[in-house]
This record gives sequence, C-alpha cells and structure tokens, in this order.
Amino acid sequence: MRRQRDKERVITANRQTSWAFADAFVAEDEALRWARDRAREAGLRSVSPGTGAALRLLAATLDAKAVAEIGTGTGVSGTYLLQGMRPDGVLTTVDTEPDRQQFARQAFRAAGFAGNRARFIPGRALDVLPRLADGGYDLVFCDGDRLECLDYLDESLRLLRPGGLICFEGVFANGRTVDSAAQPAEVLRLRELLRTVRESPELQPSLLPVGDGLLCAVRRG
Repeated sequence: MRRQRDKERVITANRQTSWAFADAFVAEDEALRWARDRAREAGLRSVSPGTGAALRLLAATLDAKAVAEIGTGTGVSGTYLLQGMRPDGVLTTVDTEPDRQQFARQAFRAAGFAGNRARFIPGRALDVLPRLADGGYDLVFCDGDRLECLDYLDESLRLLRPGGLICFEGVFANGRTVDSAAQPAEVLRLRELLRTVRESPELQPSLLPVGDGLLCAVRRG
C-alpha cells in the first residue's frame, strides 16, 4: 500500500509539471503581453496562455465567423479568439465595464485586427444576450459572473448553431470545485454547471485541464 501511495504522488507531480509545461507551451506576442499587463494593473484575472491557445485552436477548427464573448476584460481572450477566427469573422464581446473594453480595442488594433472585426457591447450579459440572434453564433465563450453561469448556458444554447461550441473558463476555481470542504455559492454553482453540461442530451462535453479549467461542449444538431 505504501508503494502505491508513493507511486500516486510521483504521477501527480509529473502531471502537474506536464500541465504547467503545456500551459506555457505557446509564446505570446507583444499585443497579448500588453493586454495581459493592463489586466494585471486593473486587478483582473486573464485566461492563461494555454487556455487562450485552446480557444484559438477551437475557433480555427470551427472556421468560426461569429463568436460571442461574455467578459471582455482587457482583450486577452478576445485576441486569441480573433486569431483563430476566419478573416471576415466578427467577435461580439460583452462587459459591464466600458473602460476595460477600451483597452481591448487597443489590444485588437495592436494585434493587427481592423475595427470592424469586433463589436463591443457594454452592459450586463444577461441583459445583452437576449438581444443577440438565435442560432447566429459558432462559438460562445463565457468568462463572466460565476453565479450566472447556468443562465449563460441557457442563453448560449439559443445562440449557438447546431454543431456550435460553448466554453466556460475557470471551472476548477483554483481547485475548490473538487475540494470536499464547504465552498461558497459560486463554487457550488460551478459544480451544478458541470453536472448539467455532462448530463445534457443537447451537448457533447469535454473538460480541458488548461489554465483554471476550460469546460467545452458542442451543441448537437
């Protein structure tokens, strides 16, 4: 039994090292570093390079033309999404703080994207999303209020075309999602989100161990 526990510790350490290596595998350019610095100065949490690279890969795989983003921040995740989208694709990004969106505009411009590649909508996501077109989006990326994640899921199912993809960032909650200790309401809501997505007949899910956890699901046709 002792040898088995020792072996498990070695495997865990190796996995942690591998995950850290994978998360830093893709180098970031100057525009992304600038946006990440602005987020750090504002006290905001940005997606990790590994999460950003995964989003870029998913957008490219979908040949995405229309993407909706909940949580503009300073433009880190939006830059990755735009890098993966087709050249005529448009990112619709929603945030409660217009000042942050100004940083994102600068980041997108520095990354070489024309102004018409992004549509910035200030406001609360649950007020904005109902105004977006049914079935009009290839991908919806959710990085907003964790207490509203189940509402984002409902809205996203309406927004996505068949075969479209929804992604939720931060579902590990720094390890608290799988911690057996008492947890705050936002972590309990994330657990409910994970169960709902896993059990939904409308979705084909996968949980990616990048950054702080990226929950992805394809809307079945």
